[in-house]
Amino acid sequence: MNEQTNDISTASSDREKIIVRTSVIGIAANVLLAGFKAFVGFISSSIAVILDAVNNLSDAFSSIVTIIGAKLGAKPPDKKHPMGYGRIEYLSSMIVAAIVLYAGLTSLVESVKKIFELETPDYSIISLVIIAVAIAVKLILGAYVKKQGRKVNSGALIASGSDASFDAILSSSVLISAIIFLIWGISLEAYVGVIISGFIIKAGIEMMVDTVNEIIGKRGDAEAAKNLKHIVCEEEEVRGVYDVTFFNYGPDRDYASLHIELPDTLTVDKVDQITRRIQLSVFRKTGIILTGIGVYSYNTTDDEAAKIRDTIRGKVLSHDWALQMHGFYADTEKKTIRFDTVVSFDVDRKEALTTLYEEVGALYPDYTLQIVPDVDMTDLHE
Repeated sequence: MNEQTNDISTASSDREKIIVRTSVIGIAANVLLAGFKAFVGFISSSIAVILDAVNNLSDAFSSIVTIIGAKLGAKPPDKKHPMGYGRIEYLSSMIVAAIVLYAGLTSLVESVKKIFELETPDYSIISLVIIAVAIAVKLILGAYVKKQGRKVNSGALIASGSDASFDAILSSSVLISAIIFLIWGISLEAYVGVIISGFIIKAGIEMMVDTVNEIIGKRGDAEAAKNLKHIVCEEEEVRGVYDVTFFNYGPDRDYASLHIELPDTLTVDKVDQITRRIQLSVFRKTGIILTGIGVYSYNTTDDEAAKIRDTIRGKVLSHDWALQMHGFYADTEKKTIRFDTVVSFDVDRKEALTTLYEEVGALYPDYTLQIVPDVDMTDLHE
């Protein structure tokens, strides 16, 4: 576990540095762009350019929030928060999404006002050049911030990068409107502002929904579960891997628990060695910490138990809502049977369990049954 702790600490420190450095670059770029655009907006009486400048200031503030979130999220665990403070980053992502949403709503209100309170803009060649340069800077900045965000799995950085890309689109629409006005004398910037505001609002809502899903807890990724199972099954004695559950305490702080099926002939000492090897192997290959490994015993010497298992599996899986049966063990001397069944979300779990008890009980009335209904925490079975 010391190896895991040291690797986590080093990765966390590097991640924080990347987030802070990227955010500082974003702050500097956005403050400069805001200054230039505000100057152009006031001298040209362009509401679209002024709103664009305000949007850049909101982006700078978003980067400040991202830095604060990264700093707080990197705090080491303590007595009150033994799993660390990583989930604070989800709150910073939520704030960034709220800023984007607010910027979109503000832009929409101001753009609609300008439709009814038309003010003729006055663009110059210098103004157009500054706007064009701003577009290029925003495109580069957005791509860079999103790349760094994906690299360190930072939702706040990814959101900021996406917002920067939307800003480039916004500035492009302003530039096109300015060119149309200079050539044909038609002022479209207020209408363009309404359209772009809609896209910004949509982006803000999507960012917020994604962050809320992270906070609530999403269904586990099927590919990650398959990869995890493949790694665990590399251990020779493991007959199967089940009940994989993912949970985290912030970006790049992933944990999981699972059950493994082992022969009923193994000693506790052997099982302990196996589970420790699995924990270390999974962490080194995926960065995921296995907080718990449950064990199902597998009948290896009782032929009658094997026949019972096959009969019950056929009965259980004859139902569409029974996605999998595992953890089966039959004690033919004590007359007990136990197994788990993965039940679909499309059926009432209580009714499904009652059905299984009735049907399996009818097949083996002399046995005491213990049936546990599981849910599919990933989408491996559906």
